[in-house]
Amino acid sequence: MIEKTDKIINLFDFYQNLLTEKQQNYIKSYYEDDLSLSEVAEKFEVSRNAVHDNLKRVESMLNDYEDKLKLLEKHKKKIELLGELRKVISEEYEGILFDLEEL
Repeated sequence: MIEKTDKIINLFDFYQNLLTEKQQNYIKSYYEDDLSLSEVAEKFEVSRNAVHDNLKRVESMLNDYEDKLKLLEKHKKKIELLGELRKVISEEYEGILFDLEEL
């Protein structure tokens, strides 16, 4: 479950602007604030089933966005390559690597 939660949070970081405000609020409440389905439903005055259905739909959307755009995959690869580069490059270029990581 933690692996799925981490993946959804990471995908949300990349694709949240493609979601409606309501979808963003549900994801933030459930995954980031760690509220239960019932607590999210109470917070937004909807049924628990409505929250569940919306979360499943948004999770599917986030996975579809990643399948098509690969932003999270590319980000992870960039971090991996920068780590490898850091091992072999001299200290004088450390600032440049830091700047690259911040992009």
